[in-house]
Amino acid sequence: MKNELITAMHDAVHIIEKYPSKKIDLFHHNDTDGLTSGTILLDAFNKAEYEVSRFSLEKPYPQVLEKIFSKSGKIIVFTDFAGKIAPIIARLNKGRNLVLIIDHHPAEESGDINVINLDGDLFGLKGDRDISASATCFLFAQVLLGSIGKDADLLSHLGTLGAIGDGFLVNGRLSGVNREVMKIAENHRIIRVIENAGAEEYFITLNEVEYPAADICIALDTLGGVGYYQNGTALAIELCQKGITPSLEMLINELNIKKDDIFASEIESTRKNIKTTEHLQWFNVQERFLPMGVKMIGVFCNIIKDMDFLDKTKYLAGFQTVPNEVPGFGQIEFNSTKISMRVSNFLTDKIRNESAPGLSSFLPPATLNIGGFADACHGLSAATTVKIGQEEDLILEIEKELVKLGRN
Repeated sequence: MKNELITAMHDAVHIIEKYPSKKIDLFHHNDTDGLTSGTILLDAFNKAEYEVSRFSLEKPYPQVLEKIFSKSGKIIVFTDFAGKIAPIIARLNKGRNLVLIIDHHPAEESGDINVINLDGDLFGLKGDRDISASATCFLFAQVLLGSIGKDADLLSHLGTLGAIGDGFLVNGRLSGVNREVMKIAENHRIIRVIENAGAEEYFITLNEVEYPAADICIALDTLGGVGYYQNGTALAIELCQKGITPSLEMLINELNIKKDDIFASEIESTRKNIKTTEHLQWFNVQERFLPMGVKMIGVFCNIIKDMDFLDKTKYLAGFQTVPNEVPGFGQIEFNSTKISMRVSNFLTDKIRNESAPGLSSFLPPATLNIGGFADACHGLSAATTVKIGQEEDLILEIEKELVKLGRN
């Protein structure tokens, strides 16, 4: 469990310290958990005197991975994704770089000493309950900085914030390693916790100013998702480090207005045009969410998953076309659509008590059946990509996988 993960982190730090390069390419997700993870690692590696180039990805798409692994002699770090595709990364890397994966999604061993997978799932920790990517990154920062006599404790509030942002609470409270990291932050008075209606409410201090943690999560998700193609992820890192400046607050408000307008229109369209199968209800926004990033299809599903026009007993799926561009990488021909899946509160309870299959049990295999790409999926939230035009094929494959799992 946690002790075994920390032991593996000590081994990884020892390997990194012996590696001849001091240059790191850091890739992180663009939601709250990924952005806080990226900030923690950026700060920790900088303090350890590494030269870090940082990139934010919506997903580690195969086309992007091919470009990343065209280089050699580097230290490459992935966080908040890639745990599942460690074997694919090992095949692409061919031993040319030292690769570190720090994740919390369902994972696989890489089978390669040059691809070190520090995913809590491999150590018996549940990524949708016990440990976030940010908490995992905080543990790693403790080990990395501790090896050179420095302290990582003042990053613990960001380790906590990622867990809050992912929303994987148990009875309204952080649990497991997430809670342990929260306690460190609480002791340093950079996280404050109050009881509210039988659950917990969290407040975070950034640059000596306290904010409701939920508000910061919304701001980060807005910058990273709505503002993905407008330098939003760099501004989100700045927010994690310095808090909300007046100019940043103005931009966040503008982005939220844009998002709300797009979402309001799409809710009405979805209400009228939702498609259903035996176990699924689904829709396709195609390019109507532009200029927002494709993370927003998952955000939208999360907003509507319990609305009255949907069937609470069916899984919810939304598709969004992937733009042929990655900030920092330029034009890349994807020809892909992203599916994001969410579940109602009713299905959440059934999945948690194992009376219904979780999304990670059927979406990845269904996607791979038709040649799609699957990396980071949880039981309660999941996303993969397939080629444009394969949307209905994927829905049929999901139904087949659910039949295999006993959903009749």
